[in-house]
Amino acid sequence: MTRLVPVLLLAFLLFIPEVAFSQSGSFFNQRDDQYTLLGLKRAKEAYDVAKTDYERQLQLFEKQLISESEKEQARRQFADAEVNYQQSLLAVLFEQQYVTVTKAIKFQGRNGSKRVRLELSNAAGGSAEFQKLINIEDELFRSLQPDIVNNVYVSLLNDEDAIISSPYEAKINELKFGEPSTLYFTLLQDVDVVTVNLIYGSGSERRLKVFLQKDSSVNVAAIQAEQFSQEVELGASTDFPLSLELFSGSQNTFKLDVVNLPSSINRYFLDPTSANRLSQFQFTEGVNTRQAALRVFLPERPTETVSIDDPIQFYALAIPRDRIEEIGDLRDAVMTQEQIEALNVGFVRLELVPRGVGEILVRIPQLFHTIKPSESVDITLEIVNEGSRELNSVQIDVDPPLNWIDSVSPETIPRMEINGEQRVTLNLAPPPDVSPGRYEVRVQTTSLSDDQTIRGEDKTITIQIDQEANVFGTTILVLLIVGLVVGIVIFGIRLTRR
Repeated sequence: MTRLVPVLLLAFLLFIPEVAFSQSGSFFNQRDDQYTLLGLKRAKEAYDVAKTDYERQLQLFEKQLISESEKEQARRQFADAEVNYQQSLLAVLFEQQYVTVTKAIKFQGRNGSKRVRLELSNAAGGSAEFQKLINIEDELFRSLQPDIVNNVYVSLLNDEDAIISSPYEAKINELKFGEPSTLYFTLLQDVDVVTVNLIYGSGSERRLKVFLQKDSSVNVAAIQAEQFSQEVELGASTDFPLSLELFSGSQNTFKLDVVNLPSSINRYFLDPTSANRLSQFQFTEGVNTRQAALRVFLPERPTETVSIDDPIQFYALAIPRDRIEEIGDLRDAVMTQEQIEALNVGFVRLELVPRGVGEILVRIPQLFHTIKPSESVDITLEIVNEGSRELNSVQIDVDPPLNWIDSVSPETIPRMEINGEQRVTLNLAPPPDVSPGRYEVRVQTTSLSDDQTIRGEDKTITIQIDQEANVFGTTILVLLIVGLVVGIVIFGIRLTRR
């Protein structure tokens, strides 16, 4: 009996920790899933109890005071508590993961494309706070990498939730706390506000609508042309619509200038809304885009520097106001694109193709003629090319009255230079049985110029056909009249003598 008491006491002492652990380990609060940090503290306490018990059981086993099965049971309980603790720890870590956008800067690439530089940060700075709160040992805590967010997927969306970036989606394998990561995107749609879509960790998702900032280190107003190449007829004018976007954090006033455009071509910038001329313009507060237009006037005739069908490449520049004196007057400057890029200003390449068009002028000195029915008339026509391009195959067509005979010499003029003149003779003869009266003849001229049909102004010639006189009848009538007059005179003389 005396030997049995120590054995029962020892068994009771060994049983108490097991019961205590079982109770503490089995206790579960339904709010642990809702308040993960409190659940982690509870799991940590259960883990500490199980660890202490397991270490005690190992000591008793080494002293051969407990059996192998009792030691194995303590190990299993410790392993379960450790797994529960790690699961609670992971739940807190995933809940604490937080990825944010620290910078979103829009800039223009060297090829003129709009790009975005996006900086992302791991903002889970609370990890150190709950580490101190629950007194987690560094080794286990760091083994789970609480300061790293894995597999961060990033894409840029517009207001319709369509991806507008290239690449469509970028990935950051590891985003460490305190070490921001930078991604570069090319915008497929030119916008100033984008939605940054973030998917990371165990499937957490965030969407941030951000306004794209301008790079304060760049002092540029980028220029884009809606129509960079145009064909314009000599003597005409055209507008190049321009869109200007501010990429500057310090300067908002710029001067517009043109280089490589021949001096014979007049030009000026204007505001398309008010039609006022522009030499300098300013971006107002909160407005990063402006519209402008470059109007050019071509000379009436080709010159040494302006040739028909010879493209003229030139550049429109936006120069910051504080660099106007440094860069100087560029009106008559001839520069390569490399030299313009070295100026580090906004520019756009434009192209102007001078086109000429022929214009037929028909001169007829006399448009009214009087002839006898048996006569014909010769009419001289002067054909002049008053346009800015040569004429080819000038054709003179005559629309005479019925049964009239016409002939044109020459009928076709193969080629006429600018300001060239050619005389054409038109012969018109009425039919033998023509009736007296007025007749109209229409003259039409057509030609080709740069594969386009050119028509001259129609001319109308009026021809008066007079009645031919009867000579015999007229002679008899005259004789009768003369005889009548003589008879009257003789009769009067005889009457007076009586």
